[in-house]
Amino acid sequence: MEGDLLVGLLKLILINIVLSGDNAVVIALACRNLPADQQKKAVFWGSCGAILLRILLTFAAVWLLQVPFVQVAGALLLLYIAVNLLKGEDHTEALKASSKIGEAIRTIIVADLVMSLDNVLAVAGAAGGNLLLIVAGLAISIPLIVWGSQLLMRLMNRFPVIVLLGAALLGYTAGEMALSDKAVGHWIEASFPAGHYMLPIGLAVMVVVVGKLAGRRLEKEHAQKEAENHSVS
Repeated sequence: MEGDLLVGLLKLILINIVLSGDNAVVIALACRNLPADQQKKAVFWGSCGAILLRILLTFAAVWLLQVPFVQVAGALLLLYIAVNLLKGEDHTEALKASSKIGEAIRTIIVADLVMSLDNVLAVAGAAGGNLLLIVAGLAISIPLIVWGSQLLMRLMNRFPVIVLLGAALLGYTAGEMALSDKAVGHWIEASFPAGHYMLPIGLAVMVVVVGKLAGRRLEKEHAQKEAENHSVS
């Protein structure tokens, strides 16, 4: 019995590691512009909140995934989050530290919740309905996700192209979510067979293009405001 529990726990931890790669990307993107002393706080509280919601979502996942357009709505929300994360890449306004932490934590929790619909279903299936295994597996995965996101943040500071790749990954994930939707997925694949590949790739490219264009527009607006303030003073 104990051996079965141990095997089940190890299986769940492995599943969580595999499925949490995009979650670590979200955490790293959301926290990369925070001061170093605030990054750890935002990562910790955002990850804990996301994992708690993921546990609660496990109970409703099977039902939610049967509701038409739920995953399409989630995909649209994830695209919005990805574009906003990317457009802020080169645009840092003088905001209060506390509001920046709150915004980062909120982004982490919302994005993780959106991306967890499929994840929690896989976890619940692997656990065979054993609630103890589900909770234990998720709890043990927290430090793994936190460590992965902190590693990504360091890499993003050294290699800015990773920010673009991370945002593109979120766009790709949104495309996969839309294709998995009960109402829309079959229609897309039946009407446009290549959509199975083209939609995720197209949304990944769209996120990068729209995010960068929006970021440049924000930079211009910020520069204009600075120039106006300079001329008035």
